[in-house]
Amino acid sequence: MIRFAVIGTNWITDSFIQAARETGLVDLTAVYSRTEERAREYAAKHGIPNRFTDLEKMAASDEFDAVYIASPTSCHAEQAILCMEHGKHVLCEKPIASHAREMKKMIETAAKHNVLLMEALKSTLLPNFRAIQDNLHKLGPIRRYFASYCQYSSRYDAFKQGTVLNAFNPAFSNGSLMDLGVYCIYPMVVLFGRPELTRANAVMLESGVDGEGSLLLKYKEMDAVIMYSKITNSYLPAEIQGENGTMVIDRINQPGKVEIRYKDGTVEEITREQTGNTMKYEVQEFVHLIKSGELESSVNSHANSLSVMEITDEARRQVGLVFPADSLA
Repeated sequence: MIRFAVIGTNWITDSFIQAARETGLVDLTAVYSRTEERAREYAAKHGIPNRFTDLEKMAASDEFDAVYIASPTSCHAEQAILCMEHGKHVLCEKPIASHAREMKKMIETAAKHNVLLMEALKSTLLPNFRAIQDNLHKLGPIRRYFASYCQYSSRYDAFKQGTVLNAFNPAFSNGSLMDLGVYCIYPMVVLFGRPELTRANAVMLESGVDGEGSLLLKYKEMDAVIMYSKITNSYLPAEIQGENGTMVIDRINQPGKVEIRYKDGTVEEITREQTGNTMKYEVQEFVHLIKSGELESSVNSHANSLSVMEITDEARRQVGLVFPADSLA
């Protein structure tokens, strides 16, 4: 059993805890929150024996071996680096950092202290993503990758009434690119590497974050088209278009059904069975790496995470999306 602490007391941490316990590989031993009241409440809710409100004391504690970080993106780098400096392995929610400079510091810290650092981007670790990888050759020369993740945020209603919640606050390194766009970008990087060219557009909101946006990315012999939004919905599947056929993926953020539609009209379903709580796969990957003594995932690798950060940095530069965290590196 790997002893885990959690930083962040929100719904995504709830899902992580459920998934972690379902694996039978993890013992939840500590929780951090900024307030004692919230720490106590969350510890009681999940039966976690140790609670902290001081990050320094938590990082120095011997009550856990690894930490899952699900705080606002703007806090990721500082919290992860502190924990790694104290010898803790780090599983950090997406996006792993505010920008590439932070990510590079995190990688350097992980190497210096001989600990595992992995971005908690679950979709690329699912059985159905492996199905995509294993069957890609059937498409022939690939000419286009298309992915869309547009999901109207319930917090946008509050925004329109004048209340700026975290999801639309640049102080937390948020917005549609960081919250949803990365789900489209990361699989592309894992499958095809870093593009040669990035072109970005966005609809900027009064708070300073992007409500929605799109990317056009160029590779040597193919292109990629990505759409993301927190202020509209989309119901389009993702596609990988090849000269012999097109792979259709129901949801790029969580592939549940995958099929190939060949140019002769035949259809091959390549969907694989996977569990309901899909966060289990990232937990299993992370624990396996710890037990194997490996310091990074071959899928959610440092290089892949850094490439995604560099793409989002360039996209933000083009659309004028600036975070306070940009000036702190």
